[in-house]
Formats: sequence, structure tokens, C-alpha cells
Amino acid sequence: MFYASWAKYKGKEQLTPLEQQIANVIIDHPEYHPLLDTTSAEDDLTYFPELDQTNPFMHMGLHLAIRDQIHTNRPLGISKVFQSLEKQLKSRLEAEHQMMDCLAEALWQAQRTGTPPNEQQFLNACHRLLKKS
Repeated sequence: MFYASWAKYKGKEQLTPLEQQIANVIIDHPEYHPLLDTTSAEDDLTYFPELDQTNPFMHMGLHLAIRDQIHTNRPLGISKVFQSLEKQLKSRLEAEHQMMDCLAEALWQAQRTGTPPNEQQFLNACHRLLKKS
């Protein structure tokens, strides 16, 4: 979806709402443009966190998840936390990045324990960001 959405965006083709959301995330990350321009979905790309490599597709996917949570206000109150954090940091993207760390931790915990992600713990972690910044 990332490759197809980016190609359609660059080709000035009509985008579905989801493709537009994906394109918007890609636009916000110019450091990934060369990757999307020179590789394809068929390429076997591997990223090693232990070598300090970030998987750009996971990163952009977390942006999409955070934006969806903010849009739907789920968990309840996440939109207000985001607005406060964005105002405090004076950056939408930085607020998303900080919240993405909380989301990644919640997803990791859920995977580790074999349980659904704990929305309240995630929301609490996001609230703590306001106290840090």
C-alpha cells in the first residue's frame, strides 16, 4: 500500500481516502522518499533494530495508527492528550512520534503477554508525556 499510494500520489492519480492518508504520512517523511522511489514491495528489505535500524514501514504504520486513534478519539481522551502535547511541543509530528513510542510499547506488551493491548495503560503513558515535556 505504501508503494502504490506513493506512486499514485506522484503520478497525480486519484487516491482513495486510505491512500491519501498513507501519502500524507510519506510526505511528512522525506527521508523515506528515496526508498519508496528506488525499491519495490517485492524487494526483500530487512531492518535490524539491534543495529539501530528503523523499519520505515513500521514507523509510517504507527503514524497511521496514531492518526486514526486521534480521529476516532479511541481510547477516549486520546484526542485531547494529542492536542495538548502538540501545543506543548509546537509540533504535530513530534507529538505523534512521542505517542508512537507509547503505542509501540503497548503493542509489544500485548504481544509478550498474548493479550489485547491495554488501552488504559496506553492512554496513561500518553498522559505522562505531558508531564515530561
